[in-house]
Amino acid sequence: MEIIHKQDEDSGKFQIMDGQNTAGQIFTWLGKDRIVINHTEVEPAYNGQGIGKQLVYRVVEFAREKQVNVVPLCTFAKRIFEKSEEIRDVL
Repeated sequence: MEIIHKQDEDSGKFQIMDGQNTAGQIFTWLGKDRIVINHTEVEPAYNGQGIGKQLVYRVVEFAREKQVNVVPLCTFAKRIFEKSEEIRDVL
């Protein structure tokens, strides 16, 4: 599987692709000093495979590269941050 990032001027998304199929995606908004996670979704066939967590971690990696903070508005992303101390540096 491959993670693809698509970014417009201020909104974007990260998708995990399984061949031609989208396994999951996370929607974001990029500001000057932060990236906001608005929504995370995983296709039912891929539930329980860690797809959503992989997407959150990819957003964290992107935030570190761009030196911006992450604001997890999405309840799923909030739970990942609560459970994963190693990514809280970008909050």
